[in-house]
Amino acid sequence: MNPDVKNEPLSGVVERITDSLDSMSKGQKAIAHYILDNYETAAYMTAAKLGEATGVSESTVVRFSMELGYEGYPHFQKVLQEELKVKLTSVQRLNAASRYTDDASVLKSILQADMDSLKHTYENIDEVAFAKAVNMILSAKKIYIMGLRSSSPLSSFMHFYMTPLFDEVRHIHSNSANEVFEQILPIGPGDVMIGISFPRYSTRTIQSMQYARSRGASVIVITDKGDTPMTENADIALFARSDMASFVDSLTAPLSLINALLVALGMHRKSHIEESFEALEKLWKEYKVYDTGKDRTLAEEEDQEENA
Repeated sequence: MNPDVKNEPLSGVVERITDSLDSMSKGQKAIAHYILDNYETAAYMTAAKLGEATGVSESTVVRFSMELGYEGYPHFQKVLQEELKVKLTSVQRLNAASRYTDDASVLKSILQADMDSLKHTYENIDEVAFAKAVNMILSAKKIYIMGLRSSSPLSSFMHFYMTPLFDEVRHIHSNSANEVFEQILPIGPGDVMIGISFPRYSTRTIQSMQYARSRGASVIVITDKGDTPMTENADIALFARSDMASFVDSLTAPLSLINALLVALGMHRKSHIEESFEALEKLWKEYKVYDTGKDRTLAEEEDQEENA
């Protein structure tokens, strides 16, 4: 097998197929053309299904992937799926949902995919990098958190729980170039930028991390893997697997990683958050921010008295 296949760039699969077309047999060309024309669905077909769709045997499909330099069809399929995360438009992602047969298959497939992503993240997480990220955040003067588009809920969640932990936390959540750079303009030495993005990677987030690095700030990245524009300016990179569920980005594993990061930071800032939460609890109670059950009971009793 070509030793470069495992680490080839994201565009490698389609280019490899295109470059090899002239030397392929008739059956292999049928497979190649089908993949190139329908790659958003072909990437999720078994070797048997792909063979059936192209009029060749399952063994021909397996040999096709191996002759392209992959260990076998599962390896070829995995690399193609990774490439699709970056290349597919939203419409093409929507078309990928055709691999599901009914609502039940959607439910089971998505839950299984999320469990697989969590398992993969758990087995491959860099504990040393995680500890370094915790220490870097703890020692920062100011903390900037940035996640745009589908990563925006992740950055919002992180900012919500970071606010009681630290006095200087800023959430960069605008996709406007002018507004983004206005918000990160003051960043400098001693500060840390936490950039969150998953395929398709946000250009604004990448540019903001480049700016933060140029200003002498430290950069922590939360993304799916290395060797991408997201990690080029990172001092520390934390990886969690993301998946593409049709037009929806499945970010279960990234959220779990952020949960772990928040809990670890909370352990180190326990005395600080105890004071913050005591003050907040008084405010929440005074302004009835949360339903306590008691308030609801009193309201029901008042209604009954009025209707009596």
